Amino acid sequence: MRQIILDTETTGIDPKEGHRLIEIGAVEMINRRLTGRTYHQYVNPERLIDAEAIGVHGITDERVANEPVFAEIADAFWDFIKGAQLVIHNAPFDVGFIDHEFGLINPGRANPLGPVADHCAILDTLKLAREKHPGQRNNLDALCKRYDIDNGHRVLHGALLDAEILGDVYLAMTGGQTALGLDVIEEGDGEEGGIVGVRRLRADRPRLVTPGLSALELERHSAWCEEIRGKADECLFDRLSIDALGSLDSVSIDSASLDGASLDSRGNRGDDA
Repeated sequence: MRQIILDTETTGIDPKEGHRLIEIGAVEMINRRLTGRTYHQYVNPERLIDAEAIGVHGITDERVANEPVFAEIADAFWDFIKGAQLVIHNAPFDVGFIDHEFGLINPGRANPLGPVADHCAILDTLKLAREKHPGQRNNLDALCKRYDIDNGHRVLHGALLDAEILGDVYLAMTGGQTALGLDVIEEGDGEEGGIVGVRRLRADRPRLVTPGLSALELERHSAWCEEIRGKADECLFDRLSIDALGSLDSVSIDSASLDGASLDSRGNRGDDA
């Protein structure tokens, strides 16, 4: 599955009041693995940025004055997200702004873009977080704290940085590429207290070792296979090695190979076989 973790920054709160996009950040994930492909673009909004918004993301009118307008970057952005599942924190906000931008440029285009929901699946991580943690704060900073994700470098909001952080939060919330840590956040830490930390598994972690089959289990399995053979032309388990079931190496499971064999408690052949 191809997923795009996406975030935007804007001139204000509501596109219906004429507010526009000023930054888009997105990271690509395929089969729950970050690919390293990103999309990042500042946009000239063709209007002034509200002071309250600058206080949140720190992007000034001067910073975006020489950036391309949305119409100039729309095709490249659309090609990056089209057909993917979009993972967005408070998706209605970002999708509303994106669709608003498409609506402004589509009248003059031969190939209209959007609406986003008609071409992309949308997963709202804010909605997911509220379902998993009802009654708690579920903004991005709170989720980073809850899942022990380092966001110390995040002073102001920034679309690409927030998208990268959201990717870690999404994987932690949905259980992929993570492992429960043994350190529990100290009691008395407000609403986050008592939550077990979550960290990504190391790629070089030891493989899980499973116990082998006992002699009795092998004998019962052999008898079961023989019963199947009596009712059908073949037993597919004959094609498996006992090693695949956690015991003998490269020995086919069939009654002939087991009959008369002496097996120890781990299913290994004895010298009298």
